[in-house]
Amino acid sequence: MALDVEGMMKELRETYASGKTKSYEWRISQLRALLKIADHHDKEITEALRCDLNKPELESFVYEIASMKSSCQLALKQLRRWMKPEKAKTSLTTFPSSGQIVSEPLGVVLVISAWNFPLLLSLDPVIGAITAGNVVVLKPSEIAPATSALLSKLLEEYMDTSAVKVVEGAADETTALLEQKWDKIFFTGNSKIGRIVLTAAVKHLTPVVLELGGKSPVVVDKNINLKVAARRIIAGKWGCNNGQACVSPDYMITTKDFASQLVDVLRSELETFYGKDPLKSEDLSRIVNSNHFLRLTNLLDDEKVSGKIVHGGQRDKTNLKIAPTILLDVPQDSLIMNEEIFGPLLPILTVNKIEDSIDVINAREKPLAAYLFTNNKRIKEEFIGNVSTGGLVVNDTILHVAEHSLPFGGVGESGMGAYHGKFSFDAFSHKKAVLLRSFAGDVPARYPPYTPGKLKFLKALLNGDVIGLIRALIGW
Repeated sequence: MALDVEGMMKELRETYASGKTKSYEWRISQLRALLKIADHHDKEITEALRCDLNKPELESFVYEIASMKSSCQLALKQLRRWMKPEKAKTSLTTFPSSGQIVSEPLGVVLVISAWNFPLLLSLDPVIGAITAGNVVVLKPSEIAPATSALLSKLLEEYMDTSAVKVVEGAADETTALLEQKWDKIFFTGNSKIGRIVLTAAVKHLTPVVLELGGKSPVVVDKNINLKVAARRIIAGKWGCNNGQACVSPDYMITTKDFASQLVDVLRSELETFYGKDPLKSEDLSRIVNSNHFLRLTNLLDDEKVSGKIVHGGQRDKTNLKIAPTILLDVPQDSLIMNEEIFGPLLPILTVNKIEDSIDVINAREKPLAAYLFTNNKRIKEEFIGNVSTGGLVVNDTILHVAEHSLPFGGVGESGMGAYHGKFSFDAFSHKKAVLLRSFAGDVPARYPPYTPGKLKFLKALLNGDVIGLIRALIGW
């Protein structure tokens, strides 16, 4: 059936105009409905994720279901506080007065989600849109068709369909949606499509949040607990959708004299986690489709890096599996170092001293995440002060995403805008400035006819010159 975009938009505008989505009660009811979906349909969700990505049940629960529930539960607990106007200090210029900042919904918003975490990256922004009081259209990724179909079915069953809608489809449907006038667009995906979204938004001056990606580095210093570091790097790379995550470590930097020791420990821990034949492991997600499998194998087959593989490299085209693969001393002009990998390949660059890693990172576009493993306080401070990135973690990987008190978003090529926790509420709200005055305290000096005495008074007032103000008032 053809998509009636105009009819859908008309219904959504009418729903928003009715004002029902602005009420606390409506927002709470929709959040509780989302929790019911997670609680009552976890097996269906897990199966859809297994179908789309062969995602292990543990990863489906931890990174998708539990994370989505956590966002809902936080919003349910904090929503009344988030909705309250914030008091703002006022100055002598407007005395007597009071000020407040009122969070109001933007209106009709569009969420375009990604395929790699197709539940979480769909519903987490929807939670933000609902908590802020908007009506919302969700466009799930067609590359994860089982999860897309399940989201469409469940949201229609549990949510207020006059205010929350799901549109399935591919490029044609997305294009049709982008032609409409929205009050905000939230997009998660790659920078190529991000540019298309931003171009479409410009036509209507629509604000956007772009959650993109980039080459997120992980820097490993000496004199650390290497086994713990290796396990945490593996968890963030291969234990997180087999590298198909925007915050996964994309490449590693370490010193020349430490590289072989680091590789040995990574090899050992990878074998502990995934066995001697990782292609048979049920704990590794598969590559999402044949196009991405071919893209990744082309990166591996590049003549500049094909001889640099020091671990892994096995592939199974039939089952779309690639083993965790480490490449050492790859050239910086190789294909693998000039696009986001988004897969189970980890190239290692070596430097003479660990401080040189900052220049290597800063020579590239700003990443979505950066990771540093060190016990050196000075190096920590230099890294935090000099590496521009969406988010930064010291001595672990990806865990910043789980903290609702921290904003999650990119910078430069890795995106614009941020969300998670209250930052999601803010992302879908307009902060309206409100100044409240009474009819008392009217200042005649504001009004014509302008006189030297009025000018003297206003100069003293606006310059904060208390003595001058007193002199002006008594006519000196």
